[in-house]
Amino acid sequence: MQLDLTQGKISKRLLMFAFPLMLGNLLQQFYNIADTLIVGRFLGANALAAVGSSYTLMVFLTSIILGLCMGSSAYFSILYGRKAIDELKNSFFLSFLLIGAVSLILNLLVYLFVDEIMMLLHIPNEIYSMMQSYLLWIFAGMSATFLYNYFANLLRAVGNSMAPLLFLAISAILNILLDLLFVLVFAWGVEGAAIATVLSQYVSGIGIMLYFLIYRKELHIQKQHRRWNKQIMYKLGSFSFYTCLQQSVMNLGILAVQGLVNSFGTIIMAAFAAGVKIDSFAYMPVQDYGNAFSTFIAQNYGAGKKERIQKGIRSSLAAVFCFTTIISILVCTFAKELICIFVAAEETKIVAAGVHYLRIEASFYFGIGLLFLLYGYYRAIELPQMSVILTVLSLGTRVLLAYVLSATALNVSGIWLAVPIGWVLADIYGVLYYWRRCKQQYKSIWHHEKLMYK
Repeated sequence: MQLDLTQGKISKRLLMFAFPLMLGNLLQQFYNIADTLIVGRFLGANALAAVGSSYTLMVFLTSIILGLCMGSSAYFSILYGRKAIDELKNSFFLSFLLIGAVSLILNLLVYLFVDEIMMLLHIPNEIYSMMQSYLLWIFAGMSATFLYNYFANLLRAVGNSMAPLLFLAISAILNILLDLLFVLVFAWGVEGAAIATVLSQYVSGIGIMLYFLIYRKELHIQKQHRRWNKQIMYKLGSFSFYTCLQQSVMNLGILAVQGLVNSFGTIIMAAFAAGVKIDSFAYMPVQDYGNAFSTFIAQNYGAGKKERIQKGIRSSLAAVFCFTTIISILVCTFAKELICIFVAAEETKIVAAGVHYLRIEASFYFGIGLLFLLYGYYRAIELPQMSVILTVLSLGTRVLLAYVLSATALNVSGIWLAVPIGWVLADIYGVLYYWRRCKQQYKSIWHHEKLMYK
């Protein structure tokens, strides 16, 4: 199913496009969720802490690839909105070379410096070797991450969000089955969980690439498109660099917080690992709605439909507010039950710490929901640098306050409180910049009309 987001009812089309994207990303979480659930239940708290810390590191590393793909996708959407098909295909070619090269270099670097990375994360001695073994296997899936995210973002840019969902569904189910086989039957420990994830990632990556080659021949790159284009490369580089920087800064901040959390010991590490997984499920749909919103804005921006963009903004704000309010209430109410999905109820200290974390974060989910909309909006109107500024403001505040507040009587609560404070500050700046920009635009229009009627 392919949707033209420049036509039809805005709310309906946005939801139709966003829903497969939301569901797909939730399924993607099963890659690590399945590891966490099975490892936590059957291999113990130390193994859970190792896998949880590994997840934070992998999110940071894959965020570089994801950021490059998302940035390219925003430019693809603008070109698609303009119906500039030859430029679009040329950008496909150049983007694939650029992101593929970066992915290869990144994969080599993490294998070379895995020990140094772990030392920076302050990994406790009791889980060091376990986490090292897990990471050495999980790093092998980075090429698959590139393949899936490149072709998924390419297809979404032209209005197809169903194909990425299909391949994620297949690989998520496969991941769970292989987890059970490798961990419970073969007793391969955390390495088995990692191997299951990597194999599943390659199924989705290779699968979506074959889908594109077989079923989307109208988008295939011809000989005339395989050429260097300085202007297109500059645009791709700008979009990709800033979006990559945004994603990297975002996850570097999270990684810095993870290092601080690790200094509080295994109990807090395990609680944080479980809490982050629940957070991922809770607000991931709004993150994906923000990405769908970005595609909508980009296509209409390319088509020059400013009024449709304004209507889309109003509709999206209402949708995000309603969703985050409901989710916040549910997570706060059932925090204990949610933590106990990942942690045995007998681990009372871990459960209590996890519940405390969730109730603080969940109370402010609208803050992160609005931030995702702002990221998507600025990326789509050719201001990706604004997304970086908002991310630096949010994460910089979070990291600084986490270290400052945790050194006070608040202790670990200071880390949890720093997160929503960062969201709110970035939201305020992003909204104020939007209104200032709109005011300038309206002032310019008014001045132009005044001159016309003199």
